[in-house]
Amino acid sequence: MLHVTGPNWEPSPAYYDCRYQILRRPLGFERGAEILADDVNALHAYVELDGTIVAVGRSHLIPESSDGAQSDFPGEDGPKTPPFSHLDDDHRPAIQIRQMGTLDAHRRNGFAATILNSLEQGSKEQFGAVCGFLQAREVAIPFYESQGWKVIDDPYSISNVGPHRSMMKRF
Repeated sequence: MLHVTGPNWEPSPAYYDCRYQILRRPLGFERGAEILADDVNALHAYVELDGTIVAVGRSHLIPESSDGAQSDFPGEDGPKTPPFSHLDDDHRPAIQIRQMGTLDAHRRNGFAATILNSLEQGSKEQFGAVCGFLQAREVAIPFYESQGWKVIDDPYSISNVGPHRSMMKRF
C-alpha cells in the first residue's frame, strides 16, 4: 500500500530502517546516516507490504537562497553534493528528490515509479513546484530517464558514496 505524508511528519523507525538498509548500510555507514535534518519539512512516500516498509522516497522544496548543494547525510563531515547548474528563476519553485530506494527482494515491481510519481504530483500540490532536481547514483540513471528525467551535469563522485549525475524534470 502506498503512503504519502508530510510535511510536518516525523518518519517512523520502520521508515528509517528501510532507508538505512537500502542506501546507507551497503556503503558501510553507521545508523543515523539515514536521517536528514529536514525530514520533518519534506514530503515522504513509501510502500508498505504486510506491515513492512519496502520502498521509500522523499522530496523537499529547495529554498530560494539555495543552489541545491548540501551534505549527503547529517554532520559537518558528511560528503557534500554539488549545486544544480539549472537551478534558476525559470525553474523555481523547485524540489529535490532524495533518499529513493527499494529493498532488493521487492525491486522490479513498480514501487519506485509509483513513489516517484506520487512525489512529483505531491510536490506540485504541496510546494507549487514547477521543476524537480535529483542526484542519481549511476546505476539509477536509466530508471529516472524512463520516468522523464534528464541528465543535466557532468559526472561527479560523492565521497564515500560513489559516482552520480544530476538530473532534472520540468513538471
